[in-house]
Amino acid sequence: MILLEMGRKRRNTFNTHPSTLSPSHPLFLACFQPCKAKQTGFLIKNGKQNSCANAGWPPSPGYWPSSKFRPMSFYKGFRNLWGPGHQSVDQNALTIWLDRTSGSGFKSVKPFRSGYFGASIKVQPGYTAGVITAFYLSNNEAHPGFHDEVDIEFLGTTFGKPYTLQTNVYIRGSGDGKIIGREMKFHLWFDPTKDFHHYAILWSPREIIFLVDDVPIRRYPRKSAATFPLRPMWVYGSIWDASSWATEDGKYKADYRYQPFVAKYTNFKAGGCSAYAPARCRPVSASPSWSGGLTRQQRRAMRWVQRYHMVYNYCRDPKRNHALTPECWTK
Repeated sequence: MILLEMGRKRRNTFNTHPSTLSPSHPLFLACFQPCKAKQTGFLIKNGKQNSCANAGWPPSPGYWPSSKFRPMSFYKGFRNLWGPGHQSVDQNALTIWLDRTSGSGFKSVKPFRSGYFGASIKVQPGYTAGVITAFYLSNNEAHPGFHDEVDIEFLGTTFGKPYTLQTNVYIRGSGDGKIIGREMKFHLWFDPTKDFHHYAILWSPREIIFLVDDVPIRRYPRKSAATFPLRPMWVYGSIWDASSWATEDGKYKADYRYQPFVAKYTNFKAGGCSAYAPARCRPVSASPSWSGGLTRQQRRAMRWVQRYHMVYNYCRDPKRNHALTPECWTK
């Protein structure tokens, strides 16, 4: 890519493509401009590629894993974990909220060693900087300071800017001072404050697949036991104040003039092999094949999402020590 600077052409010497950077990054702003109304994505400045022309809704994945699992009531599969006064259930829809006194969280009644875990979620519009709305797997209570975690997190935002959906994987020890995050971040092709959309994690012994409305947005394959969570985990959800890092690396904090910050969950789904299931229990699959993986059509949809809506990929971050994330460069 060629950038213009002081009337001269200057070649981009960064070893990451600008499209993988945060939209607030100076290089991103130098290379891209927002699409016009009713378009999604970004247009490369002074270039030939037009992402807007191909943007919109992703191609059909051709297969819908969520349809294979029945929704459950909140109390059938979950219980309050903290902040009971900031949580309410009405007709199987859960509302949790954060104010200056507390947030709230919930947890599944049983642990799993693999499975499909999803919920339809709607987040609050307006100023939500510093606020995290999460749906995730973890065993942090069973292994404090040495736990595994698989995250879907909505990173709060400021007026006029989109939410960032962060996916992350931690392997053994994310809380012991040696934090190794494996973040991929997205700006979604819709406004998550307008309606409920289904967000899911499919975890098998071979791979982790993150899905939004059944569209795969990320696949994290098992390349070694050292870089993949294998111990049983519970399903969690929460809303909490993460002002120190959530919005533009902590630049914008939670502002409680806008409280309460509300998140709504419904259409809970959790199925697969519990930690107590017999060894013959068959892991779930994101595709029609029981062997796992994604179909060609699902991969096409995932590539579309990552091309037009991914704004950060830890494997492409030159500031990261990739000796600590060998999955980025090993086959």
